[in-house]
Amino acid sequence: MAFGRRKTRTNQDAVDNVAESSENHSEKASTGPFDEEAHPSAEGYVDLGAIRIAAREGLQLRLEVEESTKRVVAVTLDLNGSSLQLQAFAAPKSEGLWGEIREQISESVGTQGGGVDAVDGTFGTELVAKLPVQAPDGTAGYRVARFVGVDGPRWFLRGVFGGSAAVDREAAAGLEEVFRNIVVVRGDVPMPPRDLLPLRLPQDASGAAAAAQSPGLDEVKRGPEVTKIG
Repeated sequence: MAFGRRKTRTNQDAVDNVAESSENHSEKASTGPFDEEAHPSAEGYVDLGAIRIAAREGLQLRLEVEESTKRVVAVTLDLNGSSLQLQAFAAPKSEGLWGEIREQISESVGTQGGGVDAVDGTFGTELVAKLPVQAPDGTAGYRVARFVGVDGPRWFLRGVFGGSAAVDREAAAGLEEVFRNIVVVRGDVPMPPRDLLPLRLPQDASGAAAAAQSPGLDEVKRGPEVTKIG
């Protein structure tokens, strides 16, 4: 599910979005996810470029690669049968992206025949989406995904919870803690809003070696090559 072009917005839309972004920045500064300025040291974290992830026992990490460009476009974490996909994007200085992106996700899911509910969750306003899928026996069904977003200083972090973590808050507790402790590294290079912040393999370049240096994290694996991330 890719981000589209920005829609034309009214002045009131912009004011509301700036207010929501300011509230999110204040809460995020004390509870996480964090900006690099708040956590400048990478010690104890797996450094993936724009995203740093604190190690946790049983946590598995996969890097998802875009087929056409061979670049890393997302990080997927697996823990206790649930998953969390992560992407970080450049954002404007003056306003956040999450309000507008929620609308786009809702529209996209609707065009696929699914449905979306906005809920007040752990990280503010979240979306719980029911995505239509076909079961192995050919019958129609739904897959539930929970979308969360955090607007930071010049960055936006999106997480998508899957499996039990999408519907069960108790089952989501472990991955929510991982998400809360993420550090986003925006960098100083100017980038258009909504561009993906660059991800990469750990500097060690070896998944096994990275895991050995980060107790509590299973071997880093290269995930499936994908053409779209949603």
